[in-house]
Amino acid sequence: MNYYDYHHLNHVKTQRQSKKTLWITLCLTLFFTIVEIVGGLLSNSLALLSDSAHMISDVFALGLSMTAIYMASRKPNEKYTFGFLRFEIIASFINGLALAVIAVGIFIEGIRRMIYPESINLSLMLTIAVIGLIVNIVLTYVLSRSTKHEENLNIKSALWHFIGDLLSSLGIIVAAILIYFTGLAVLDPIISMVIGGIIFTGGARIIRESYLILMESVPQKFDLDEIREEIRKVDGVEDVHEMHLWTVTTDHYSLTAHVFIQKDTPPLRTISAINKVLKETYNLEHNTIQVEHPDINDHGKYGEQFLLNQT
Repeated sequence: MNYYDYHHLNHVKTQRQSKKTLWITLCLTLFFTIVEIVGGLLSNSLALLSDSAHMISDVFALGLSMTAIYMASRKPNEKYTFGFLRFEIIASFINGLALAVIAVGIFIEGIRRMIYPESINLSLMLTIAVIGLIVNIVLTYVLSRSTKHEENLNIKSALWHFIGDLLSSLGIIVAAILIYFTGLAVLDPIISMVIGGIIFTGGARIIRESYLILMESVPQKFDLDEIREEIRKVDGVEDVHEMHLWTVTTDHYSLTAHVFIQKDTPPLRTISAINKVLKETYNLEHNTIQVEHPDINDHGKYGEQFLLNQT
């Protein structure tokens, strides 16, 4: 069965810049993840192994992000009338959750290593950390440039992953130098726990942002009461109620509202005027406005006050 429907706002996102960026990032990350796992096992450094666990989550996160970008480019159909844009947010939520879980695991292992210290190959630990620092500087730069071209929560979540990695590499380098001069092997798990704290902070931020979108909360950039007042200013509009504004995916918003209009007001012109205000003032394009009259559409005592105004 073919799906034919008219959409004045296309429910797809074609993000060439984000796609190219993620492919480059995924290839480099996969390569360095293998290097860091081998280096962490050979050097017996928890800080390196913690960072390699984070890198594995990066590969997983980037894979999800790539899937989200491809899904978002698919057209709506008879079942998914909004298209597949929301998958971007689901992927971001999973990415944030993965970061938080990894951070907790690192913290637990850090405590274990503090109780039962283990010897470390400092030269190998330092070499891998320096390579990691260079790789993460490059990846953070590439991702930060991409966010300036296209708004994408997945790119933001990936950027948080690599900011955490960059700081992790710096922390591992500092730990290796301090252990070399002081002989305090306990610094390795302490640094790994600091890395875990940074990772958890980034994950919590991504979880919160994606959770608010999944719960269809009003986007932070909009003031619902202000929008309601702007609609009320349109000629013939008596009241605005049953109003909802939510995010479908990053930079894609939808608004619905019921409006009481005066009996002699042309409904189609009123809807057109409201959509014009929403587009020009708030850049809201995907709007569904339902016009009503309290004499025809029963709203109980709430509608009576507007009915009296028109008699």
